Amino acid sequence: MKTITMLKTGALALSLLATGVMAAVTEQEAAQLGSSLTPLGGQKEGNADGSIPAWNGGLAPGAAPVANGFLGNPFEGEQPLFTITAANVDQYKDKLTPGQYAMLKRYPSTYKIPVYKTQRTAATPQVIADEVKKTAVTAELINDGSGLNNFSDAHYYPFPIPKSGVEVVWNHITRYRGQNFRRETAQAAPQANGVYTTVTFKEEAAFPRYISGGDKESGANVLFYYKQRVTGPARLAGNVLLAHETLDQVNEPRMAWVYNSGQRRVRRAPQVAYDGPGTAADGLRTADNADLFNGAPDRYDWKLVGKKEMYVPYNNYMLNSPKLKYDDIIKPGHLNQDLTRYELHRVWHVVATLKAGERHIYGKRDMYFDEDTWEAVEVDHYDGRGQLWRVGEGHALNDYQQGIASYAAIALYDLIAGRYLVSNLANESESGTEYGADLTMTEFTPASLRNAGIR
Repeated sequence: MKTITMLKTGALALSLLATGVMAAVTEQEAAQLGSSLTPLGGQKEGNADGSIPAWNGGLAPGAAPVANGFLGNPFEGEQPLFTITAANVDQYKDKLTPGQYAMLKRYPSTYKIPVYKTQRTAATPQVIADEVKKTAVTAELINDGSGLNNFSDAHYYPFPIPKSGVEVVWNHITRYRGQNFRRETAQAAPQANGVYTTVTFKEEAAFPRYISGGDKESGANVLFYYKQRVTGPARLAGNVLLAHETLDQVNEPRMAWVYNSGQRRVRRAPQVAYDGPGTAADGLRTADNADLFNGAPDRYDWKLVGKKEMYVPYNNYMLNSPKLKYDDIIKPGHLNQDLTRYELHRVWHVVATLKAGERHIYGKRDMYFDEDTWEAVEVDHYDGRGQLWRVGEGHALNDYQQGIASYAAIALYDLIAGRYLVSNLANESESGTEYGADLTMTEFTPASLRNAGIR
């Protein structure tokens, strides 16, 4: 009997190892959500000297006037507490990333970090908070962290109390993005002298729980459906990208298709993943640089370093203003830092190191995630030799109307080339993001791409 029991125990252990299942948190740990922790797992209390305040629920709808879908600035008129420059950077170095430090040294006369009073604006709808609390005790990592098991239909924040680096990354990937939406965005890849061409997009995203005409069973492994149509410049207009973003991209890789308006053909696009080239990015970003990081995490080992206080881009309502033109924002070498806002926040630090035998142009990624939203705010990218190469900054803002974390802009700076890519701009769009769009499954099929690409 003892031998049989040992054999059964060993078989169970081997089974768990084979599937790579990692257990969720306990009921007692999950009970902290909404009590001693915020609903998404951040620390409610402030820091010792009060420079980070306690979280008191974040911003509510109506925090500032909204015009044509564009968020108003709840902190209009606030001035920086101080500004970090190349001259005084060593005084603040312990609260900056190596990438921020390198940017100050690379552009000593123009790049600066204006630091404002910390405002913990993050908020989330109660229905999402309730689902996160339930999911926390069921969600599990599978396939060595490359997929999720026992995850709710909502697909939001599986690990609000993370125990590993890849769990933090999954919270960023699966964060709440609102209901189905349409939006217009722009990106640019300025030359070293600041000359640029704006590439504009019309984007649509739909989620399994909100899309019409979807098959729940076939969408069980789908996080969201996404379609991106290039509207300018003329030489690129009409090209369309379609992606079905899967939760376990190792067992079921991202399904992507592109329609080329010149060839008038729809093709599968397996290159829209990992270090494949980003759309119209002039070679300045990879496919998994979108959203600072997206897609399958299987090519890296993810180390959770811990939580620390850092100066990070936050509450960038000014940078998001429709009163600005892209010429106001896009400058040689980097964004117009006078329009940016940084605050002291607690962030999770995760180091991603390329696994032996795997391929990617980035050998290491140092990643920093806001504790209140799980949104990536700073990412340093290193090449295969260990040299700091690209610096990513996510100019975060919290959409108080929808209860979601968003970006006013994402900048990816190439320290070697002296160039950068800025994306997610919407200042010159006809309107702000339209949430609650009535989107159907037929709009996210390969057959729909030809019609979407008509100029």
